[in-house]
Amino acid sequence: MSATTSYSIIIPAYNEESGIRTLLESLEAIGICKDHEVIIVDDGSTDQTASICNEYPVKLISHETNKGYGASLKSGIRKASGEKVLTLDSDGQHDPSYLKQAFALLEKYDMVIGERGADSFQVSNRKGGKRIIRMVGEYLVEQKLPDYNSGFRGFDRKLIQPMLHLMPNGFSFSTTSTLAFLKEGYSIGTFPIKVEERKGRASNVKFVKDGTKTLLLLFRIIMLFNPLKVFFPASVFITILGLAWGIHGFIVFERFSNSAIILMTLGMFLFFFGLLADQIALLNRKK
Repeated sequence: MSATTSYSIIIPAYNEESGIRTLLESLEAIGICKDHEVIIVDDGSTDQTASICNEYPVKLISHETNKGYGASLKSGIRKASGEKVLTLDSDGQHDPSYLKQAFALLEKYDMVIGERGADSFQVSNRKGGKRIIRMVGEYLVEQKLPDYNSGFRGFDRKLIQPMLHLMPNGFSFSTTSTLAFLKEGYSIGTFPIKVEERKGRASNVKFVKDGTKTLLLLFRIIMLFNPLKVFFPASVFITILGLAWGIHGFIVFERFSNSAIILMTLGMFLFFFGLLADQIALLNRKK
């Protein structure tokens, strides 16, 4: 590890009084609070989260209202002074002892991700949605994805800052940042971690409510990172369908049907819409 590299550890927290003291004690025990900048982003907590944080040598950023996981990370990144930034959860799921391994990898990679092993705790009703997002993501970036929504990750601050306008305010910050770094050709390193069951309150993620958000996230990811991967196959399929229907009508009824012409025209429009969407997405990513 370079002696000149500075690190900022960003921890979003919302009503985590049950678990955050344990996390802060662990960070102090391994010298993280003394050697590096630790930023706690209190996202509008209504319990004693902020008071507990004030007992430790950390930088506390407070949101007056609950803005979301992604919004908290963006606040922390904007206020961070370190050359490299790392994020982990405040609910006891992430073991801070993995941080030093992440520091070392960040010297070689633009992004590092803690990959959860098979023995890590997972909420069973989220597995289906995660599998679908992985399939779509791998199709869009044309390569295998690492643990795309792990909250234990690190970035080069200069690389993540220009992307913050792309990042959502909710829980999909991790997914979007993974795909953004892959799409821009940055290097990603991984290290194995074991995640424990969260401490304190129940998770904010709900199956029905966040299932709808997952579908919206899929559409957002498609339009942001590679709209042509959807528009082009759709346009080819509809054009071929229209052509086949027209040939069938010509052979059977001796005329090229209006519905076939409409389908072929729709296919052509979809192709040009895809080109336009792709250029808009590129400009948006480069903003």
